[in-house]
Amino acid sequence: MKIYLAALCVFCLTFATAQRQEDKDITIKGKIVEDGTNYPLEYATVAFIDTEGNIVTGGITDLNGEYTVMISPGVYTVQFEFISYKTERLTNQRFTKDTTLPTVSLALDSESLDEVVVRAETTEVVVRLDKKIYNIGKDLTTSGATVSDALNNVPSVTVDVEGAISLRGNENVRILINGKPSAIAGFGSTDALRQLPADAIDRVEVITSPSARYDAEGTAGILNIILKKEKTLGLNGSFTANYGVPLSSGFTGNINLRTDKFNIFNTTGVRYNNSPGNAFFENRYFSPSVANPLVIEDRDYNRLRKGFNTNLGIEYFINDKSSITASGFYRLGDNETETVNTTNEFNSQNNLALTRLRTENEGEEDDSYQFSLNYINRFNEDGHELKIDAQYENDKEIEKSLIEERNTFPSTVILPSEDITSIETETELLLQADYVLPLGENAQFEAGIRGNYEESITDYELLEEDGTSGVFVRNSDLSNVFTYNENVNAVYSQYGNKFGQFSFLLGLRLENTQLKGKVEANTANNPIEANLNFDKNYTGLFPTVNLIYELGERENVTLGYNRRINRPRGFFINPFPSRSSEANVFQGNPNLDPAYASAFDLGYLRRWDKLTLTASIYYQHETDAFERIQEDTGEVTSNGIPIIRTIPINLSTNQRYGFEAGMLYNPLKWLRLNGSFNFFKFVTDGFFNEVDYGAENTSWFARFSSKISLPAKIDWQTNAFYRGPSNNAQTESEGILSLNLAFSKDIMDDNGTLAFNVSDLLNSRKRISTTTTDTFISENEFQWRERQFTLSFTYRFNQKKQRDRGRRDDGNGGDDEGEGFEGKP
Repeated sequence: MKIYLAALCVFCLTFATAQRQEDKDITIKGKIVEDGTNYPLEYATVAFIDTEGNIVTGGITDLNGEYTVMISPGVYTVQFEFISYKTERLTNQRFTKDTTLPTVSLALDSESLDEVVVRAETTEVVVRLDKKIYNIGKDLTTSGATVSDALNNVPSVTVDVEGAISLRGNENVRILINGKPSAIAGFGSTDALRQLPADAIDRVEVITSPSARYDAEGTAGILNIILKKEKTLGLNGSFTANYGVPLSSGFTGNINLRTDKFNIFNTTGVRYNNSPGNAFFENRYFSPSVANPLVIEDRDYNRLRKGFNTNLGIEYFINDKSSITASGFYRLGDNETETVNTTNEFNSQNNLALTRLRTENEGEEDDSYQFSLNYINRFNEDGHELKIDAQYENDKEIEKSLIEERNTFPSTVILPSEDITSIETETELLLQADYVLPLGENAQFEAGIRGNYEESITDYELLEEDGTSGVFVRNSDLSNVFTYNENVNAVYSQYGNKFGQFSFLLGLRLENTQLKGKVEANTANNPIEANLNFDKNYTGLFPTVNLIYELGERENVTLGYNRRINRPRGFFINPFPSRSSEANVFQGNPNLDPAYASAFDLGYLRRWDKLTLTASIYYQHETDAFERIQEDTGEVTSNGIPIIRTIPINLSTNQRYGFEAGMLYNPLKWLRLNGSFNFFKFVTDGFFNEVDYGAENTSWFARFSSKISLPAKIDWQTNAFYRGPSNNAQTESEGILSLNLAFSKDIMDDNGTLAFNVSDLLNSRKRISTTTTDTFISENEFQWRERQFTLSFTYRFNQKKQRDRGRRDDGNGGDDEGEGFEGKP
């Protein structure tokens, strides 16, 4: 492999050199930065103008503010421009050989700020060596929506009806905020993303072939959510208020104050939502010993969500090369959920034998905070820099549930109630340092160290009523304290270089993982078995290879390889079952081991004036893959109904093949089209309890979006999504169709925007599936949230609608976090 790589590098270098000599052109290079801060300006333009005033050629700057332009020898005026900055010129420059121009500094043009328009319309997707970057700030359908809703509009990403996020059909995806694990996204759960406003997002990075800088967690890849932070001097910001039916209300404010020495930024939001949902289960048992073999459950969910969140930070510019950023995040949630479960049991003659009503009232208080500190020192303008990060997070969640149950047919019988209290406390400490050293003109070396230390303590207490006396007694068999620790220490290094049209980034990461679990539920009469406790240690090497070859100025091919790990989260390991249903429970598996995957990705990008096309072919081989199975526990309810358990297990192998394609097309100034298609096949092999769970699943999903600019400053957007049928060893799921519609109108001299959107216009976003085993068949339907209508208003001050004046590191793990060396596609 090394021989082939070396040969390819020599070939590309020889080809580029020969081509240059044939054309007899010369190369002009340079860099453009922001005046006063020396931050590189991405997408700034460089134009070469001849003595007659004609633009002969030009180019744009890359992520590092650098440009490379081929021209014929001669005399030119070089013009440097960037939107909302003053234009600079170098006049009457004679070029006879390859030349590197002095770094040019562009100053903000305060007089032109009010004339800034949407620049990002022409840069919907940016392709790097290891990621695709999507600017979703212009998505009208996310107005008044949550981060979880917004992710469902990103190509390659799907969010199911329960909020589980998948990348290319694989749920083992790592969620980062500004390049780091964060309480903002939740610890091992995506529920927190349903509580944050989509208006806080700047863009989403889809990282299917992560470089060695990123931790190796997530076999599917990484979704890095970059939050907004304004970069314009002075005071500016925006406010958004929304109201929806069913009840959905919220207010979000973004405010920023920047001077030459510091930048203060804050995003604060409040919400008050009532989200109804429903579910249906039909279980038919084959055993003749079951008196009532047909059990039908109807569930209605009524969820009241009240919350507050704020993110406050300050970046202090120590000098023109270094800065320090301190930020704090706080989230407060107060949620109430009522679940009404009506169960009808039918005998072997299909006659109604029993009706039972089970009501669960759950209250949840969520209190999270996070503190982070970032230091960056840019030793020079060539990318030589050091970053140091420290982050501490704490999340406390208190859930209290009262479950009441009674038979309503053939007679009314009050059954004992259950009183459940679950207190979950999670803490995480992150320490990280990254060092980048440029080596010559195109090469770069990077190294770093990282420690991530998490602890989760779940204190679960179940009180059962003694008959119907109103006296509750602790159930020591199920009450417990479960402590779970995950400690990960890592070091990495990577090296990148560019030879003509060929770029590469090679990396290696070493990670040591310690997983510890401890159950404390011992009583004098009921000692918990010691095998529920565990202490596991894993050390692994995780290589990454990312290659890119430029077929032309607007066309390239990429190839990526990486090895990843999927660590079981606390929810998957906690051995005590859920209590929402008497006969259908979820139970964690403390014997779960991490899964490992090797993945390959071959990508293609082609840009035309109005059309951008991306395509990828990918393959992944995963060992000890997680799979949720359903099985009969052998236990029955008080009424003799078998208890069915859903449990995650390690299966031997899981192979995934897939193809995806995306299209961005702007045929007219008033029409923008966006579509993507993803086809994949899973092949699973494995046994559990002498049952073969091997299966093949072929499925696909597609999305399409159109945005039309109407007269009177009205925009109309339609988003359609369809996920095809899928299956595993036990369950077949039907396809899901979802359609969103949105309109917006700019008012108040473009400082304000009114928006109206309909989420799930057809009310069709439901999961419908059938599970078949040797002992039962289960059909179910689940709808997390019903069709939603939302009206929102946004007001901006000292900024125009969706202004995007370029990218740079935001000092908070933002714009270039995790990028390292980049090819120049």
